Amino acid sequence: MQQIINFLIRNKTFLLFLLLFSISLFFTIQSHSYHKSKFINSANFLTGGIYESVNGIGQYFNLKEENEKLLEENNRLKAILFNEETEQEVSFSLDSTLAQYNSIAALVTKNSYSVTNNYLTINKGKRDSIQEDYGVITSKGIVGIIDNTSDKYARVLSILNSNSRVNAQIKNSNHFGTLRWNGVSPQIVQLVDIPKQASIKVGDSIVTGGLSTIFPKEIPIGSVVSFKLDQTENYYNVEISLFNDMTNIGHVHIIQNLDAKEIKSLNNPNE
Repeated sequence: MQQIINFLIRNKTFLLFLLLFSISLFFTIQSHSYHKSKFINSANFLTGGIYESVNGIGQYFNLKEENEKLLEENNRLKAILFNEETEQEVSFSLDSTLAQYNSIAALVTKNSYSVTNNYLTINKGKRDSIQEDYGVITSKGIVGIIDNTSDKYARVLSILNSNSRVNAQIKNSNHFGTLRWNGVSPQIVQLVDIPKQASIKVGDSIVTGGLSTIFPKEIPIGSVVSFKLDQTENYYNVEISLFNDMTNIGHVHIIQNLDAKEIKSLNNPNE
């Protein structure tokens, strides 16, 4: 306390000047509208800058939460889109018993793309109701099919796997084929068994055919970069440039076909 008193006594002249200056400044601003408006604008600019900086910092630390919200919203919208392909009267909340597809967000924890048989690992498993033969996609296109699950994780058979087979078609066409990978480039996959009667050209979009219970119809895959007839000259071998960058996969969506079991039992009654 004594130090504070000594400080005030030692600086009394300067402190008196500050007090008188502040009082004069206050009366000047109050008595002149021009000075008052300038002061208010300056104060608003200063506080606005501070609030903007604080808000920016808050937004940065909330990015994870916002990303999770966006993923959930994307899942809901994707499920609505998938169900519109099969039923036009699905309710917006997806409460309708007619809804066929559900979408679940997940994060890729491991991804390989440089060997012949590549896999991804995602952070959703049996406890999240994830099962084998669920399709996995991103907003740009297909990624692969779940082939193994544990309690908290699942393994995805990448489309960059020599054992991968996906039903695909030329967009705006009823000509179907099989998508597979020759193990050469992670950007290029092959579409085989497209009949030579099909109208095809470079740049055509290739999408899922919807003939299996794994992927809904018309999920993007890639575009045609080249094509030629096979040795029998009855079918095209088509080179497809993937829309997805399979070397850079982060967030994914797992597609659950709620009618898969019923469809399989109908098509394979003896199993």
